[in-house]
Amino acid sequence: MAVVSEKPTLRAVAQLAGVSLGTASQALSNKPNVLPETRAKVLEAAAALGYQPQTRVQLPAVVNLSTIGLLMKSDDGGHSAFNPFYSYILAGVERECQRQNITLMYAHLETDSDNRALSWPPMLSDQRLDGLIIVGTFLEATIAEISRKSSQAIVLVDAYAPGQNFDSIVTDNVNSAQTAVEYLISQGHRHIGLVGSTADSYPSIRERRKGYTRALKENGINDIYIEDSSLNRDGGYEATLKLLRRAPQITAIFGCNDNAASGAISAAYTLGLKVPDDLSVVGFDDIDLAQELIPALTTMHVDKVLMGALAVRQLRERAENPLRPALTIALSTQLIVRQSVRAID
Repeated sequence: MAVVSEKPTLRAVAQLAGVSLGTASQALSNKPNVLPETRAKVLEAAAALGYQPQTRVQLPAVVNLSTIGLLMKSDDGGHSAFNPFYSYILAGVERECQRQNITLMYAHLETDSDNRALSWPPMLSDQRLDGLIIVGTFLEATIAEISRKSSQAIVLVDAYAPGQNFDSIVTDNVNSAQTAVEYLISQGHRHIGLVGSTADSYPSIRERRKGYTRALKENGINDIYIEDSSLNRDGGYEATLKLLRRAPQITAIFGCNDNAASGAISAAYTLGLKVPDDLSVVGFDDIDLAQELIPALTTMHVDKVLMGALAVRQLRERAENPLRPALTIALSTQLIVRQSVRAID
């Protein structure tokens, strides 16, 4: 009959080496409080018996999410809390924190013209933080530095850090921009301009630019009219003036956000054109300004409050499942039809 040898145990190693069970364990774990000659005897005994120590994987601890921080970039020397887009995200974060009984701390990060941090808020080193939400435009290197300074779970909102393992909440910009431009096409427009972007814009704006060109291509339209500009009212205004002066056949403008679109409306009036009779305009984001313009602006509605709420929920999920793969949630948008577009033959 075959004899089945039992797997050697730590106790057997200790007995062969002539030491206690605890000493054998400490020696095999390379603890510093074991004499060199004792460690050598234990290692020899383990080798003689063919003992293989068990490797224990230490799992990340589950964090009790009780206090989180919100970090936003200062906007042109001011606070992003007054940004008409990010203020609603902040409202969503606050509402969800109240619902989940979570304490919220927030701070602003002042940056230079290249989006690099000029100073670091003390909140990042606050030991009470169980997680951090980063809202808005930051360089990838800046986000990495924030991560090193906070050492907490991070969720990005309308922020991008390619190659880094962060959960994020973003807008489905490509498909949404395509929907906006295809609405103009459905209203008979074939000469459609784009303002409020540059080739090296922030990723979300580059995606909207991509949606514009894809809509034209998929509808067999070869004429592309793009004028690079900043993403504000003045930029949209100047870009629209340049577009219409060099290509007066343009009948519609797509602004990469509502501010740029409002600048396009002002430029039309400067040139003696009426909106929407002579020029149709569509924006993106659906900030409060959109329905206050004359005429009220057709735009793509982004649920900004939901983006903030989802960020808090993602932090909760990350705290409870620290090994879960990073997840990006891309919110779809809704076309809001108002008075700034007319159908043409």
